[in-house]
Amino acid sequence: MATKKPKSSAKSKTKSTKPKTATASTAKSASVTSTAKPAVETKAEAIVSSPEKGSCFKGFFSKKYEENESILTIFKNPKFYGALLGEVIGTGLITILLFSLSLLGLSSIATYSFAVIAIFVGVYALSGACLNPIITAGMMASRRMSVIRGVMYIIAEIIGAWIGWLIFNSFHLAGGDSAYAIPTMTEIAEGKFGIVAAVEFMSAIIVAFFYARAIKYKKSVFTFAAVVAGGFAFVMVVSYVISAAFLGLSSNFIVNPAAALMFQIFPTSGENFGEIFGGICQALSVYALLPMIGGVLGFYASELTARLSGDKE
Repeated sequence: MATKKPKSSAKSKTKSTKPKTATASTAKSASVTSTAKPAVETKAEAIVSSPEKGSCFKGFFSKKYEENESILTIFKNPKFYGALLGEVIGTGLITILLFSLSLLGLSSIATYSFAVIAIFVGVYALSGACLNPIITAGMMASRRMSVIRGVMYIIAEIIGAWIGWLIFNSFHLAGGDSAYAIPTMTEIAEGKFGIVAAVEFMSAIIVAFFYARAIKYKKSVFTFAAVVAGGFAFVMVVSYVISAAFLGLSSNFIVNPAAALMFQIFPTSGENFGEIFGGICQALSVYALLPMIGGVLGFYASELTARLSGDKE
């Protein structure tokens, strides 16, 4: 019995030494971890402080709409037809408003702004309220909208503008000998192609830029509509001053290709087919092609400035 006592004491001694070893290793690992943390944090801070070159352009042309939206799927969605109907109604109302504004003059620009806000607020939940091929082209180019949706939107906008013109013209004809005549766009037929094209092109860039910036506030529909209406009002005032006061033009800007088609931009007579066809090409380039290119540039300008400034939607 006396010989067993030292063994038990040895065992207890061994057991007591094990925790010490574990404690020492834990302390050692903790000291290593504590010394490693500042290095990791310093490295992370260095990465944040010096971003990679060209990082602001990463994903510039990436898709910003539903990945599965294609010609095979989009027509199966009932909401798409509601969106098209919304574009028809909204563009028709915009066309009626533009005809009315062209008759009343610049003095009604405040009323015009409130009306635009009402139209965009009413249509936004249906289709996003493009209501203008300039905007639709910019949405497609910046990949905020699929090509098939954009093409169908442009068709719906042209139909809506035509319906709006029919409604406005029917009341004009019902009035008989009215003191007001429906305005037409005839400035390019008078040899002022370059000046008119410059005003339309510049105005389209500004309108598209305002719309692209307004998308940031899409969670607040009223704010979105107010920014868009403010952009349109700004363009109307500046274009009117530039064209009428400086260039001596009267009816040269409309900044909406769908509505412009209703303002009789195409020539109806000429010496031969070549002259008529040339006039049609000129009208399409001034009131449709160049403004839609301007719309694309306006969206790109908004996208670029937002990325360079670090502003995210």
